[in-house]
Amino acid sequence: MLQVVAAALRLPYAAVRGDGVGWTDSGTPPTRIESISLRYRGAPVGELLVGVRAGQSALTRADRSVLELLAGPLAVAVHATALSADLQRSRERIVGAREEERRRLRRDLHDGLGPVLTGMAFQAEAARNLVRTDPDRAEELLATLRNEAAEAIDGVRRLAYALHPPSLAELGLAGALRRQVGQLEAGSPVVTLEVPDALPALPAAVEVAAYRIAVEALTNAVRHAGAEHVGVRLHVDGALEIAVDDDGPGGGCWQPGVGLTSMRERAAELGGSLLAAPDDGGGHVRARLPLLEPTVPGAPG
Repeated sequence: MLQVVAAALRLPYAAVRGDGVGWTDSGTPPTRIESISLRYRGAPVGELLVGVRAGQSALTRADRSVLELLAGPLAVAVHATALSADLQRSRERIVGAREEERRRLRRDLHDGLGPVLTGMAFQAEAARNLVRTDPDRAEELLATLRNEAAEAIDGVRRLAYALHPPSLAELGLAGALRRQVGQLEAGSPVVTLEVPDALPALPAAVEVAAYRIAVEALTNAVRHAGAEHVGVRLHVDGALEIAVDDDGPGGGCWQPGVGLTSMRERAAELGGSLLAAPDDGGGHVRARLPLLEPTVPGAPG
């Protein structure tokens, strides 16, 4: 398009810049360049840079009229390109997070549970060999083996919790959140939980993401908001909506730490969205998760 614009108006140079980055250009930049703002729904998304013809000090009024007409479609194209780039970066972060989770689980199994089970096998064999010749020593080994087995079971439970909180399978989303609220220490802010009388059957990924987001937002509010009251609400209206609000001092802005980034990535992974910010009335987290799991490009059918 830029080549056509430059050729039609006999301009020596035309370029589009978005977010301070040159996206595409045509021609050689002359000494004098003028810019036309590209705006999408009132918000600036970039600029159209145009070279002034040799012998002229500025674009003519006719040139500007034509270029301002073209600015609308160009702004839409720049906005769409930016959204596509953001989506690609989001997908890359999600894929990276998944791979990091796999590496963590593999490391925990290999470096943690693996050696424990190997040691238990050797101790069991040693105890078997000592049963007749040294029963006291065999009993000591069996006692140690029992303790290590208990530790191994705890390790398996921790891994299982990382994949799918047991309370979800036992109680469902509403029940698991009620248990979480009930476990808050005395002296914490007053927490209210509002859930529909009957939640629809939720996809497992949606249920886990909703639980993790709600618990993370609740934990942050209880620990850091300085609030007297925290409200957690679930609502279903074509999607599962999670809202966590506190009446803390608010103001300022939240720096995107690990917890906030994790919540956003969990929502994005399901094709949902998450907004989190404070205002003068306290802190607010809003997540919306589609009930239908999206098809991820490149995923097996």
